[in-house]
Amino acid sequence: MPLARRAENLIGSVIDSSTSLLAAQEHDIVRFAMGSPADDAVPLEAFREIAASRFDHSSFTYGATEGESGLLSNLVDYLSTTPDPTSVDRITITTGGMQGLDLACKIFVDPGDLVIVESPTYTNGSATALSYGAELLEAPIDENGLIVEALPELVARAGRTPKAIYVIPNFQNPSGTTLSLARRELLIELAHQWNAVIIDDDPYGLLRFAGTDIPNFQTLSPKDPLLFSVRTFSKILAPGLRVGWVDTDPAVRQLVINAKQTMDTCTNIPGQHILTEFIRRGSLDAHLDFLRIEYRTRKEAMQSSLRRHLGDRVTMTDPEGGFFLWLTLQGADAATSTQALFETALAEGVAFIPGPALSPSGHFDDALRLCFASTNPERTEEGVIRLTRALDHARAAR
Repeated sequence: MPLARRAENLIGSVIDSSTSLLAAQEHDIVRFAMGSPADDAVPLEAFREIAASRFDHSSFTYGATEGESGLLSNLVDYLSTTPDPTSVDRITITTGGMQGLDLACKIFVDPGDLVIVESPTYTNGSATALSYGAELLEAPIDENGLIVEALPELVARAGRTPKAIYVIPNFQNPSGTTLSLARRELLIELAHQWNAVIIDDDPYGLLRFAGTDIPNFQTLSPKDPLLFSVRTFSKILAPGLRVGWVDTDPAVRQLVINAKQTMDTCTNIPGQHILTEFIRRGSLDAHLDFLRIEYRTRKEAMQSSLRRHLGDRVTMTDPEGGFFLWLTLQGADAATSTQALFETALAEGVAFIPGPALSPSGHFDDALRLCFASTNPERTEEGVIRLTRALDHARAAR
């Protein structure tokens, strides 16, 4: 086959592949794997009513690449009431957050460029950098997010400076940790020192249910051309809409539009029209208030179940928002490969994402990611019981 050289770097996603895998199962599965809102967290009736009243011929034709004007203006008005304010000249509507990451790498990353990524990380993001020929430099995290203080030594060891730094600052996927203020400020300083773009991937920032907001990169360094911020409606409304946005320096925006025009011409118009009306009606605020209460309840229920059934066999993170808990096996269970455990757990009727799927180099074989957002407390309890049985089987087999 006359494949392009880049084809060998198109590695796909274990996370996304789990959707097809789980759909093929014929027995009951408690689904802690995909980072998706629960069915009852999607405002389905509101979407149906808006579609019936709003859709016309303009909903089913081509639109402006940068996004529908109504969505742009309503989104900017809404964001002015949040910790993430912006302006219309900075926003481009995308086909989900993943297109935002692709656009960032398409514009900034050349083959052979060094890109810093968190470890563990959302490997769909790191895979996007790889697809453009990047070389990845994995950097550790702790309870305060990316250990930014470690980056100068890692970069010195690599022998060259990075072209980009990919970071998930709020309720990180998969760990649930949040980057501290001091580390955000230091990361901006290092980015300027290295002339490296910060790819700021923040799908969860509006889902804080505990603690206090930390200023984002755009607030700490206004009008900074080295900031490329990626956002999405997938986590706060519905992933099937496939609508997100990027926030960039206005000088970069035309490049974003040019790059997007070679991908899909425009983001789907029906989804944009639904979102425009949903935001215009003031429904997004009430919906986010509901989600914050619901997700806090679900997180605490999952933690309680894990303590009750697994106790000191695991440690877990304690996120103040977002979707995920990161579990690390302890004691005798630490010898269990979570990749091997996945098959046992699936047979028991529970699914998760193994740690190695969330590391470009396949680390964290003693860890796993659980999504608490997609299951109610009763269902979560059953899933944890099944996970415990799977760990018991793995221990017995050893």
